[in-house]
Amino acid sequence: MRHLGAFLFLLGVLGALTDICEIPEVDIQLVEKLGQRLLPWMDRLSREHLNPSVYVGLRLSSVQVGTKEKLYLRSLKLDYQQCLLRSALSENDSDCQAKPSMGRLSLYLLALRANCEFIRGHKGDRLISQLKRFLEDEKRAIGHNHKGHPHTSYYQYGLGILALCVHQKRVHNNLVGKLLYAVEHDRLHQSHFSVDTAAMAGLAFTCLKRSNFNPDQRHRITMAIRTVQEKILKAQTPEGYFGNVYSTPLALQLLMTSPMSGAELGTACLKAKVALLASLQDGAFQNAVMISQLLPVLNHKTYVDLISPDCLAPRVMLEPATTTLPQIQDPETINVTLQVLSLLQPYRQAIPVLAGSSLEDVLKKAHMLGGFIGSSDRAASSCGREKGPGPQSFKRLTVAVASRWTAETHQSWKPEAQGKGTVSEESVGCQGQNSKFRQAQLLTPVIPALWEAEVGRS
Repeated sequence: MRHLGAFLFLLGVLGALTDICEIPEVDIQLVEKLGQRLLPWMDRLSREHLNPSVYVGLRLSSVQVGTKEKLYLRSLKLDYQQCLLRSALSENDSDCQAKPSMGRLSLYLLALRANCEFIRGHKGDRLISQLKRFLEDEKRAIGHNHKGHPHTSYYQYGLGILALCVHQKRVHNNLVGKLLYAVEHDRLHQSHFSVDTAAMAGLAFTCLKRSNFNPDQRHRITMAIRTVQEKILKAQTPEGYFGNVYSTPLALQLLMTSPMSGAELGTACLKAKVALLASLQDGAFQNAVMISQLLPVLNHKTYVDLISPDCLAPRVMLEPATTTLPQIQDPETINVTLQVLSLLQPYRQAIPVLAGSSLEDVLKKAHMLGGFIGSSDRAASSCGREKGPGPQSFKRLTVAVASRWTAETHQSWKPEAQGKGTVSEESVGCQGQNSKFRQAQLLTPVIPALWEAEVGRS
């Protein structure tokens, strides 16, 4: 601890000399070990395992997996693009049960840009149109008086704007204005401040500013970036995390994109880097999505760099780990029992899903099995999938999570949410620990129902 304290003091002295967020070089062996945790995911090319964020993280990192990256991108194209294009032409989604959500479509567009591809042609235009339709739906849900909330979350809303921006697709002022208003009036979050959501909004604004889009709103965009930066800095914990360990990488991505007057920015970023390195040593980063957000930071890259990605930059070839990584295992099948008590015909059934599935996956599987009449389109909490879906469709949610069903939502669990208790929407998570129950009182209910998810292995 004495050495760590001295190191922090030295970092503070160095950080005081600058008003930019700089992350010093990290031992390449540490980066390689982190990247090796993604290798098993590159071999998982089935629909339920494909995740564009894994590809984006690797492409923005200092490591590569060679031909596996090409195969992974090809699989993404076959699954995501063909599924979306088929659904756009036909009302029959029988061949596309897992149609990508707005967040997944946005990440897919980021993956294409990470490979230096621009969306072009008739097929590309239809993908862009689909994403814009998603955003328009969210804009209507927010309402002209800004009293509503997106069906998904402001995280996905910001991610959608970012995806369009890096492809140099202009976003209408009305769509950007909704996100600006949410930042200006502190409506990104319904209770506790969410670092992830704020950081994603800031990244979207930074992309718009650098691309010289929406000139009529340039001043508001600049002020919104500053507002988000200040709030993220205030959210730094004594340990150095911005919010928590899992939201820190995305926060650093934003802070690295823009200078900020004052000496606190450099010091705060260096302190966060020390905290992240300590967490890496403790094995905190096991989730593929979280690793994918951290790898670019360690390579001094952010999602905003996808405006003009450097696809020719040298990257170190990853080799399989010589030792077994116990945290990466083939997902097991678990039974999730859903119980709806407030419907006219109460529903209760055990739903078999892969460990790490989101609640949206569970609801869709319930639809496929039949007998379930609830709505899965606005499914709430994402576990081990993309970050972003907001828990909007439930009045109360009780989740019993087995210790093997581990993941982080876009906000992750906050310290006050550990164990049983009632917490806000922004604190909802599903990271299992000793099979304890988590309870969450969710805000802005859409379906007044009590959901209970009792997780057990099959």
